[in-house]
Amino acid sequence: MLKASGIDPKALLKLLYEWEEVDQPTAQKIFSRHRKENIDVIQACLDGGIRSEAVLGAVARLLGMEMVALAGMVLPQALVEKVPAKTAREYRILPVRMDGNVLVVATCDPDNVAALDDLKFMLGVAQVRPALCSEEALDAAITQHYGAAEAEEHAREQEELMKLYNAQEVIDADSGGDSFVINPEELTKVDTNDAVAAADSAPVKKLLNLVLLTAVRAQASDVHFEPFESSFRVRNRIDGVLYEMLPVPVSLAAALVARIKVMSHLDIAERRMPQDGKIPIKIGDREVDLRVSTLPVMYGESVVIRILDRKVVNLDIAKVGFPDDQLAYVNEVINRPNGIVIVTGPTGSGKTTTLYSALSAVNEDSVKIITTEDPVEYEIHGLIQVPVDESVGRSFANCLRAILRQDPDIVLVGEARDKETAQIAIQASLTGHLVFTTLHTNDAPTAVSRLIDMGIEPFLLAATLETVIAQRLVRTICTKCKTPYEPSEEELMQLGIKARDVANQRFYYGKGCDNCKNTGYRGRTALFEIMDINDAIRELVLQKSAATQIRIAAQRTGMRSLRDAGIQKIYAGLSTIEEVVRETLAVEE
Repeated sequence: MLKASGIDPKALLKLLYEWEEVDQPTAQKIFSRHRKENIDVIQACLDGGIRSEAVLGAVARLLGMEMVALAGMVLPQALVEKVPAKTAREYRILPVRMDGNVLVVATCDPDNVAALDDLKFMLGVAQVRPALCSEEALDAAITQHYGAAEAEEHAREQEELMKLYNAQEVIDADSGGDSFVINPEELTKVDTNDAVAAADSAPVKKLLNLVLLTAVRAQASDVHFEPFESSFRVRNRIDGVLYEMLPVPVSLAAALVARIKVMSHLDIAERRMPQDGKIPIKIGDREVDLRVSTLPVMYGESVVIRILDRKVVNLDIAKVGFPDDQLAYVNEVINRPNGIVIVTGPTGSGKTTTLYSALSAVNEDSVKIITTEDPVEYEIHGLIQVPVDESVGRSFANCLRAILRQDPDIVLVGEARDKETAQIAIQASLTGHLVFTTLHTNDAPTAVSRLIDMGIEPFLLAATLETVIAQRLVRTICTKCKTPYEPSEEELMQLGIKARDVANQRFYYGKGCDNCKNTGYRGRTALFEIMDINDAIRELVLQKSAATQIRIAAQRTGMRSLRDAGIQKIYAGLSTIEEVVRETLAVEE
C-alpha cells in the first residue's frame, strides 16, 4: 500500500476536493476516521471510495514528484539491465529512463530514501530521482521486465545449492567426522515428530556440518538460526553485515537446534531458558571454536554461533589498522611499567582483537600476563587466561583480586563493567601493574565521564589512566571491483567537507563482483580515536569536566576523531563515504 509520511492529511483531502474527487461530508468522515482510528490517511481515502489514480496523483503533487504510468510502457533492455532483478524486487523500484546522468526510477514508496542512496552508489550515477506509481502497476511491470532474468537467477541458485549439498568435504566434530554428501531428498525423509531422534539422523548431521563449513569458509563471525511461523532462516554475519545463506526446511528447525545442543553439551529438554555452550571443531589442520547461545522465542529457539577462527584473526599489532604515527604511540604505551589502557566501542567493534594484538606484542618470557575474560575468545600461548563464571562466584572482581596475588606484570580485565572491578583495576595499576580493559562508550572522552559516573574518584583516575582508544570497524572496498567515481556535494556534506577542499582527491567504491559476492566490500579495517592522557586532560579529570571539554582539549593536542580517521581511510582508497558516515555518525552528532 502506498504510504507517504510527509503528507499533510488536510492538504491531501483539500486537493482531492478541489479536483472534485470527494465531497465535503465524505472528506470530513475520512479525516475523522484517520484521526480517531489512527488509520493512514491514504488508506482512509481509498477505503472512502476515492479513485486510487486520483489519490496517487494528489500525493505526487503534494510531494513535488512526477507520476509515471507503467502499463504498456516499453523499456530499453540496456536500461532494465542497469538494475539487477534481485535489487528491483528488494528495493521495489523499476528504472524508467535516464535524464543525462540522472536515473529516474518508478517507486510506490516515496519514503524509501535509503534505497535511492544505495542505488546511486551501486550504479555510479550522479543522482537517482523517484517517480510515483501504484503498487499494482509496479509489481506487474517488474514481473514483465524481470521475469526471465529471475527465472535464470533462480536456476543458477538451485545449481549452486546442489553443488553445496554434494560437496565432498569433511568436518571432524563431536558427530564423529561424518562426511556430508547430501542428497536434498534425504532431508524430506527425516522423521521430524521426534526432534531428539531426528537430531541424530545422518541428513541432519550432514546439514549442520555443511552450514558450519560454509560459514567458516566465508569467514563469517557468527551464524544465526532464526525460527519463524512458516520459515527457518539461516544467516551469516560477514564483515559486520548479515547475509541469508542456505535455505533450510522449516520442518527441520527443531531437529537442527537439537543437533547443535547435542554438540555443545547443552540440555536438549530445556527449551524455556537461554543456554550457552561451546563446540570445538577441526577443519583440516585448523582448530575452530564455536560459542553457542540459545534463546527461547515465539516459534522455537533462536541460536547464534560465534565462530572463533585464529586463522582469520591477525593478532599482529602492526596489521590491526593503526596509521604509522598512532602505531608508534601505542607501542610506546603498551610497554609502560604501569597504568590503565582502555579500549572503548560498541559490541563488534574489534576491541578484543586490538587488546589481544597488544598483549601479543608484549608477550615475552620475561613478562607474566594474566587475563580474565567472559568468555576467553582466543587461547594465546604464554598467557594465563581465566574465564569468568558468575554461576560459581568467579566474577571479574573476584578473579582480579586473585590474579593480583599471582605476581603478574600485565593484567587484562575483559570489561570494567562495575565500580568494584574498576576500583580493583585502578589499585592494580597503582601497585605497579599495567592494566588493559574495555568499556562500552561511543568515544574516547566519554570513557572518563563513564568511570566517574560509576563512582571512581577523579584523583585516582587522573593518577592511573594512560590512554583511551575508541574504535570502529568499516568495510574495505573489494580490490577486484574497486572503481573511481565523483561523489556528489550531498555525500561530501555528510562528511563535513566541501568539493573545493578535495578537488584533486580520488574516491572509490566497489561495483560488485564474484570475489565480494556483489557487495562491493571484502574485509574490514579499524578506525581509531586515541586520547593521550596528558597533564591538561588530567587537570580536567580532577575537575570532573564534561566529555565535550575533554574532547576539545584532546583535539588541541593532536587527537584525531573517529570521523577524521575515517576520512583518512577514504582518501587512501580503503573504504567508502557511506561506510564511514554509517559507523561514525552517532559519535559526531
